Amino acid sequence: MAEQKKPIVQRLRWGEDILALTVFFLLAFLPAFETISRLFGESGVPASPVLVQHMTLWIGFVGAVLATRQNKLLALTTKPLFQADEEFHFGRWIAKNISFIVIISLMWGSWSLFKVEFQYPVDIAPNIPRWFAQVIMPVGFTLMAIQVFYSSFNNRMLRSSMLMMAIMWMFIAFSDAFNENSFILFIGCTAILISLYYGAPIFVGLGGIAGLMFWSEYIPVAAIPAEAYRIVVSPSLPTIPLFTLAGYILAESGSSQRMFKVFRVLFGWIPGGTPIVIVFLCGFFTALTGGSGVTILALGGLLYPLLRKEGYNELFSLGLITVAGSLGLLFPPSLPAILFGVTAGVSVKDIFIAGFIPGIILVLAVASWAVFQEKSQNRETQPLKMKNIGEALWEAKWEMLIPFLVLLGIFGGFTTLVETAALMVFYTFVIEVFVYKDLKMSEFPRIVLDCATLIGGVLIILGVAMGLTSYLVDAQIPSLLLDWVKSTISSKFIFLFMLNILLLVVGCLMDIFSAIIVIVPLIMPLGIHFGIDPVHLGIIFIANLELGFLTPPVGINLFLSAYRFNKDMPTIYKATLPFFLIRFVVVLLITYIPIISLGLLN
Repeated sequence: MAEQKKPIVQRLRWGEDILALTVFFLLAFLPAFETISRLFGESGVPASPVLVQHMTLWIGFVGAVLATRQNKLLALTTKPLFQADEEFHFGRWIAKNISFIVIISLMWGSWSLFKVEFQYPVDIAPNIPRWFAQVIMPVGFTLMAIQVFYSSFNNRMLRSSMLMMAIMWMFIAFSDAFNENSFILFIGCTAILISLYYGAPIFVGLGGIAGLMFWSEYIPVAAIPAEAYRIVVSPSLPTIPLFTLAGYILAESGSSQRMFKVFRVLFGWIPGGTPIVIVFLCGFFTALTGGSGVTILALGGLLYPLLRKEGYNELFSLGLITVAGSLGLLFPPSLPAILFGVTAGVSVKDIFIAGFIPGIILVLAVASWAVFQEKSQNRETQPLKMKNIGEALWEAKWEMLIPFLVLLGIFGGFTTLVETAALMVFYTFVIEVFVYKDLKMSEFPRIVLDCATLIGGVLIILGVAMGLTSYLVDAQIPSLLLDWVKSTISSKFIFLFMLNILLLVVGCLMDIFSAIIVIVPLIMPLGIHFGIDPVHLGIIFIANLELGFLTPPVGINLFLSAYRFNKDMPTIYKATLPFFLIRFVVVLLITYIPIISLGLLN
């Protein structure tokens, strides 16, 4: 029987991979083709921007299927949940069952939404109805549910218990007698929180709580996929998978070594120059890749041995690389900045302009602290030679052009943000495959699939988080919160301090993407009430949430660093604490001195 199932599973996985590759190619090709067509005075593909937006929906859900298959859905723990355990563990059993129930519920809601759209079709492009684009949601959740069901247990009895738990919940969900039962609501929320502790994906927690809240108000669970559809087809959101793919191409090539050489010859003559080089390199690389995790994983193997070879102690080396990995998120093409602009309705260009000086201050503060910490060490420096600078810049010229091309595209008015991101994909592909020849064509499908897996894990969180946000708005939570703040807080500075604390706590518990989606709609009215510029508020958000990457117990960079360098979490906590404190001081300066952020806009 197992032998009969194996070919079916292989074909299904092959189909998922081909679909992901095809959608990602079209996602990059259409905006690039639109740009080229415009140069030649042609009209391009009809409704191309709308099609690209809906391809983001497809790559999000196909990527989520890949992430489920590979056990790479973002969670608060590092141990994969959807695999058969050697010994029965009650907490993980609960987490697996709750995950399955939530995914089944979201699948049901997605099918319900699809049926309505199918009955009352609306075209999003010539001869392309909206239901055709939305069908990937129920299909995606169905494939995820199948994967969770078959991967979680080898024991048939345990697998059957999962199915029985799902049937029991469906019975409760479809019975109106239970909706107003607060005990069931309490038990459900408690079970979801326990599941998160034992490794359930973050989207399960957000989607499960949103589903329970809607269910208690007699609102169909289809409201969640409806909101997921709304956020995922946002006009600016395609930049996230596109810039991420460009970053993945750079990370898989030899670009990090060439850029390291550039920064080494520029700053290697300064005492303590190597830490400065690492800070600038990580900031530069994170800005290009759009993700601090990618920076740690891609550069950690190069930078950590280098620091240790030069005599820097273990804690300093671990702390510097871990903290530097989250620098650069205030510089274009920062994915959190794009997402904040989309969520808050603020110009992404203004966010990028406002983030420049705060980003520079953060980089300089960490670099200065690194030099100060090691000033007593008499380390060998490299002489500053113009010849070496010229050689390094010439070798890395095509990669060093990338930030200027991105800025030209964003601020030059020649291309839209999405078109700029698409062109960057093709640009990085050409220079790494055909110019530098660091990558082979045969490696490219793997890179695209790895990127799709990461994007799927992120976008599925954004989608269900938008569902939770929708419930909070419908329940008038922002208005109630505003009324409470008005009655208890009279000072703008006290509000800002409380906001700093809130965002640090949020950073401990949520990833930066879901935090922006859930928290921004709650805080924006408060910020407007206290006269805080929305752009400045965006910089405060991103700078604070950057610290979330480094905040115990669940800062994502702490986990990634522990994984990358094979260290225990207490060691990582101790290594990053001094850098965390210096960055916190800078965040306070950014918060209370608006001119730092708004100076270039005035």
